[in-house]
Amino acid sequence: MKSSTPPHVLPIIVFAQFAGTSLWFAGNAVVPDIIQELGLLEALVGFITTAVQAGFITGTLVFAALSIADRFSPVKIFLLCSIAGALANLTIIFGSGFTTVMLSRFITGFFLAGIYPVGMKIASDWYKEGLGKALGYLVGALVVGTAFPHLVKYLGSNLEWRFVLIATSFVSSAGGLLLFLTVKDGPHRQKAGIFKPSAMFTLFSNKNFRSAAFGYFGHMWELYTFWAFVPVMLAYYTSLHSTAGINVSLYSFLIIGAGGISSAIGGHISLKKSSKKVALYSLLFSGISCLILPFFYGTPTVVFLLLLFIWGLSVIPDSPQFSTLVAQSSDSSYVATGLTIVNSIGFAITIVSIQLVNIAWVYFENPFVFWIMLMGPMAGLAAISRYKTSRTARKLSSPNT
Repeated sequence: MKSSTPPHVLPIIVFAQFAGTSLWFAGNAVVPDIIQELGLLEALVGFITTAVQAGFITGTLVFAALSIADRFSPVKIFLLCSIAGALANLTIIFGSGFTTVMLSRFITGFFLAGIYPVGMKIASDWYKEGLGKALGYLVGALVVGTAFPHLVKYLGSNLEWRFVLIATSFVSSAGGLLLFLTVKDGPHRQKAGIFKPSAMFTLFSNKNFRSAAFGYFGHMWELYTFWAFVPVMLAYYTSLHSTAGINVSLYSFLIIGAGGISSAIGGHISLKKSSKKVALYSLLFSGISCLILPFFYGTPTVVFLLLLFIWGLSVIPDSPQFSTLVAQSSDSSYVATGLTIVNSIGFAITIVSIQLVNIAWVYFENPFVFWIMLMGPMAGLAAISRYKTSRTARKLSSPNT
């Protein structure tokens, strides 16, 4: 049966998702400039990412507890959060110290909870069939959106750092407005399961749920820490090889953004193979990349960059697959609760990982500190290998990246 969904819907949602999530790492792209202008410590690179993550966790829990996207129009919520997040992003421009910067990034993260997850809901309201493929593109949009500020920094290299924040805020607002003007709430919109924190113990008593959840936790231990420190890895290599000719902003965008392609491809592969297999191989390759990275700082530039590209490609495709497995292994009455709890714990874990690597890097400035991230793929592989795939598993997908 031919889909009745207008052809413009998915591209518009994907663009809006990309535009809104460009706020996520806008602060990271200009960290060196903020440190220099405000006289802050080098450790800001870890704290600025942690603030966004903490804001997102708080926002996710508030939105879930109050059923915001179920009680009100998801398209309108997306628009309001795109604009509010853009305004919060801009407040760094007027920052005068560490507290202002952290508060700005925290509030930006809070409103991202009304962009990324709500964008997924809008897609699910339109695509009853082929949802997995649609959400694969949306995860790809998140990845490219995350990388986008680095591209803006590269393109505006002759402009002051505030240009990056202004540009990403404009893009976020434009994406939300475009979605609001061209896409209505989907025909399959219905109230999702109620968020019930008390159901956590029931959910974790299921072996498959535990395997999927802990696999996702391992994935999250690595993912955002890798994204946060890609510019650091590149800058350190450049400091060792003055003739390398690496533009840190440009290659940060390319390496992180490459994951958008692999995420979409992983979604297609999972339809023929399985979500478990995509997750397994993704964790395996990203883990190997992390393991061997410290030994590649003495290699030619092209070899070093190739390894980082492989890492960037393999670090993300498992994210929507883990979310699919979490949803499939949740009791039908607690799917929303399961996804929300796993999402929140996963992002809380990123804070721990980011801070550990951040502190270790400040003290040692040695690439072997990046092995801290290796614990994630190792734990994830151990967990997901115990997942028992059922032939009758439901075709549910809702990425948690």
